[in-house]
Amino acid sequence: MVTRTRRTEALSRERIVEAAVEVLDEAGENGLTFRVLTERLATGAGAIYWHVANKGELLAAATDAVVAAALAVEPAEPPEGVRAVALNLFVAIENHPWLATQLSAQFSRSPWGAVAPRIFESVGRQVRALGVPEDSLFTAGSALVHYILGAAGQNAANTANARALGPGIDRAGFLDTVSKAWEGLDPDDYPITRALAKQVRDHDDREQFLAGVDLVLAGITAVHALDK
Repeated sequence: MVTRTRRTEALSRERIVEAAVEVLDEAGENGLTFRVLTERLATGAGAIYWHVANKGELLAAATDAVVAAALAVEPAEPPEGVRAVALNLFVAIENHPWLATQLSAQFSRSPWGAVAPRIFESVGRQVRALGVPEDSLFTAGSALVHYILGAAGQNAANTANARALGPGIDRAGFLDTVSKAWEGLDPDDYPITRALAKQVRDHDDREQFLAGVDLVLAGITAVHALDK
């Protein structure tokens, strides 16, 4: 339910974007309309259009605001710095169910916009600090960015799918269902999958995610150590 609030200060683009993030978190992309925003901000549509041209621009601005906040971490040497950046993005995607879809859209439709350069810059600086040469930064940085966004997006999708199963089904119940299904597979056709079934049930999402970050970093470090 959208709450109408009394406006006590001049409307700004920042406040509009902040309200858009609130609506997206509550109702998703389909729930974000300019009518809902006018009610939330206690203003007229014209005041919003003065700052934001359309819904696409608003979604891009909301995505950039959440990403910028996630990447506002204290500088640290890698691998700690990489892990901090990666985990903050993971948590942001986990906390904002709409974000994974918007990140995919931003990277594929408008990589020249604010979001893709912001993420590549943050991750790229960490990769360069590992000693990766300039002519390999794009490949190494892309590998790390793709892992971070892909793994975080899949985790968010798993959470959403678990919720969609209905009330009373939490993450543990969802993973238990997956684990039992894997345990029931044909042992001749799926020996590895069956062996991993228990780990599916017992794993910690964030620990597994960071372990994957470490594997990517180890590969980057090993490859470029050979070049020296």
